[in-house]
Amino acid sequence: MQEHPNVKAISVVGNARGEKWKSMSNVEKAPFEAKAAKKKGEYEKLISAYNKKQESMADDGDEESDRSKSEVHDDDEESEEEEDDDDEDDGLCGLGE
Repeated sequence: MQEHPNVKAISVVGNARGEKWKSMSNVEKAPFEAKAAKKKGEYEKLISAYNKKQESMADDGDEESDRSKSEVHDDDEESEEEEDDDDEDDGLCGLGE
């Protein structure tokens, strides 16, 4: 950014950073990689806690969810029966089977 202050395109800055990263030695990269590893560990802990919370919330709502699924399933069966009856009325029975 200092070399090209008038360039606003992110791609130009990204490409320059990529080239800089490739030219760095492993010793120069080490502090950045250590910081990234630390942040990744923190992220994984947060995700794990979030997933556990979601599972516990799902367990608490199972009774209502099962009832809702059953009601939806019952509606689906009724719709299928109505569709079967409609096919017979259309004179389309046996076609395509």
